[in-house]
Amino acid sequence: MTAQIVEIGGKKIAMLPAEDYERLIAIAEEQDDIAAADAADKRRAEGEEYIPFSLIDSIIKGENALRAWRNHRGMTLETLAEQTGSRKSALSDLENGKAQGKPALWRKLADALNVSVDEILPE
Repeated sequence: MTAQIVEIGGKKIAMLPAEDYERLIAIAEEQDDIAAADAADKRRAEGEEYIPFSLIDSIIKGENALRAWRNHRGMTLETLAEQTGSRKSALSDLENGKAQGKPALWRKLADALNVSVDEILPE
């Protein structure tokens, strides 16, 4: 790599061929990617949950978010009803869009599924 140092306005500036500049940018971006991956690995080792693409994709494609998260957690309607003090039929109605549910119920559901309320509310 060749660089020419010039002084402009009292500042030293390095000028180098565009190919060298582009190579340095690529190296810097690769180092940023490595650092981000290392940080993500550390967060995961500390217990941060990674959400599978299949779960997000199913919600984007229209599956009810409450149902998608319940299935992801391996819970039946009956189990979720027991954990939240709700009726199974009431939860079924929420999943099928036949009922809206009160905020307190949505908080209980979110707690039972270990998600935020925003992640399970219908759009």
